[in-house]
Amino acid sequence: MLQRLFSVLNFVKAGLVNAGLINQNLANGQFFRYGSAVFLVLILVGCQSAPTQSGRYTQKQDSAPKHVAKKPETLDAVPKYEAYRMFNSRPYKVLGKHYTPMDSGKGYEEIGYASWYGQKFHGHLTSNGETYNMFAMSAAHKTLPLPSYVRVTNLENNKQAIVRVNDRGPFHDDRIIDLSYAAAVKLGYHSKGTAKVKLEVIHFDEQNNVTVGNNPTVTYDEYLGIAVVPAPSLAATSPTPPATSSTSSENANASSPAKGSNEVNDAIYIQVAALSNAEKAKSISNVLSALYQIPAHLPVTDNLYRLQLGPIHDEAVVAEVLEQLKQNGYPNAYAITQTM
Repeated sequence: MLQRLFSVLNFVKAGLVNAGLINQNLANGQFFRYGSAVFLVLILVGCQSAPTQSGRYTQKQDSAPKHVAKKPETLDAVPKYEAYRMFNSRPYKVLGKHYTPMDSGKGYEEIGYASWYGQKFHGHLTSNGETYNMFAMSAAHKTLPLPSYVRVTNLENNKQAIVRVNDRGPFHDDRIIDLSYAAAVKLGYHSKGTAKVKLEVIHFDEQNNVTVGNNPTVTYDEYLGIAVVPAPSLAATSPTPPATSSTSSENANASSPAKGSNEVNDAIYIQVAALSNAEKAKSISNVLSALYQIPAHLPVTDNLYRLQLGPIHDEAVVAEVLEQLKQNGYPNAYAITQTM
């Protein structure tokens, strides 16, 4: 490569001398000073030529994952409040077309065709600065604020998925969203290119009020289907032992939560909420159990699923989890004591 570059420089110099544009001395002096700069530029261009030809991605055409040991996890993304990233709000241009991102996704609904993207983009950066994972429940949209949460309904089979939009695309006029491979699997169209879908943004504000599509804004409890029941009435249905009992053993008295000791026969549970929808109750209990690493229970009373975390034998842990729950949208959570 170097020999070819020097040959090019000598050829150019000879041509200029013969044309009378420069004399021989100038050619031997200034020309090669300037030529050295050209030489460096050519080296840089030559070094970059291979990646430019092959492009950003190692694959030319997109595809499903080459090796899938099992069906990918298709747990929905969990919507929550996330501040929009302002650097993703600037207008941009792709393939000669200008796009202006929305200021807010609140109230957004749209019907159109969804595509999906997979192996070609796996491991590369998204427009949000994150790494694309085709096995995560994510998506790309041309103008929604990033990040946004969207409920996607496949209108051909009524299957639904909740995805987190963290990328830009698809840049085709006949498609409104590009879903990850995992999301396409959940919606049942991964074996073909596109599916007709309905998009509904799940918008959270800073007070945890929720707006799904163009539906009215509701509280977080209403969004989850939680029935708000006064704590005392629920506590009354729980088998709570008396605070002081003359008939209890000395060890049981020592284990009273008011005295802060840890006796194995009694344990503290956190009553998080009461839900009338069994499916939502199970879903929320799984999330909270994984988040706090505490077992979850769903005893049923009067057709209400009482979501409880426990048993917990440390009052300090109870206080910490209660505080976090109240900050994360469960203001009615409270502790109860039950005999194991």
